Amino acid sequence: MAENYVMRPSRLGDLPALIELAELSGPGFTSLPVDVPILRERLQKSDDAFLGRLHRIEYGKYLLMMENADTGEVVGCSAVKAGTGIDQPFFNYRVITLAQASQAAGNLRFDMDALVLTNEYVGYTEVGTLFLKPEHRGGGAGRLAAQSRYLLMAAAPDRFGDKVLAELRGVVDNEGRSTFWECLGRHFFRMDFTEADRLSATTDNQFILDLMPKYPIYVDLLPPEAREVIGRCHSDGVGAYKLLQWEGFEFDRTVDIFDGGPLVTAQRRHIRTIRESRRVRFETGDVDADPAAVQGLASSDMLTDFRVALASSILKDQDAAVVSPNTLEVLKLKPGAEGRVWQRSK
Repeated sequence: MAENYVMRPSRLGDLPALIELAELSGPGFTSLPVDVPILRERLQKSDDAFLGRLHRIEYGKYLLMMENADTGEVVGCSAVKAGTGIDQPFFNYRVITLAQASQAAGNLRFDMDALVLTNEYVGYTEVGTLFLKPEHRGGGAGRLAAQSRYLLMAAAPDRFGDKVLAELRGVVDNEGRSTFWECLGRHFFRMDFTEADRLSATTDNQFILDLMPKYPIYVDLLPPEAREVIGRCHSDGVGAYKLLQWEGFEFDRTVDIFDGGPLVTAQRRHIRTIRESRRVRFETGDVDADPAAVQGLASSDMLTDFRVALASSILKDQDAAVVSPNTLEVLKLKPGAEGRVWQRSK
């Protein structure tokens, strides 16, 4: 059950579990490439971020692992990148609308969409890498993986940007074929989608600047099958997209340059989990039998051993919350410790 799961900082020893998650994630999941050196480096960077070994906090890359608190099995992950476009460019297509008009043609007027290459999200915090093993989805596990990222931001707001974005995987088939790529990107890069995806995950993205078209691309010139997938997410990402919309993220008319997947943004202060969470002092009690208990999340509020679990809680006043002893055990906290709670709306 999801109640037995906890989100915790990744550790260097999580490499075998992370490799397994990368293999299960499938084609087009750029943030989880099946590349051992990259995944090992990712764990090292996350360790440095959580332990405060960064010379610039905007370089922080925080990877959270979902662990079964009873068995120790790692069943999923999610992540927060403190600042995009800082250590390497972050390219996307912005969808712009061009007004076409001609009095000479009988006052003819219509609008046309075009794709323009941009690098405009410098300094945004990015949430992503949300993936769970298929057999562990449901029962609140997806929400736990997603919302834990926002509670991490609430725990150390000075480490993250005022604006937050998320990229969703676009439409890619089981063989790793992207219609958007085949109809557009391939003409400029002369390589398969999987190769371009790999280069995006393993290089500084200079190849994108070198090869991408420098002028707007009229959407109406693309085949219908390519136009249809612009701004659409992969079927496996529909649930994640709905959670992002629930948090307050909105489609920003910007799409991924490889698969055409949507990019959504929100002001950090407007994100629902952050707005509705509350810093409290924890007490313990029999909340399971108390009708006043409300389901939600509970988290520690320190980065070095940041942990989040699904939990029922009772708010006693503005500064105290009652949770079960098991919740504090999972969070590795003692009664009287400070943390944070988020309660679902009744």
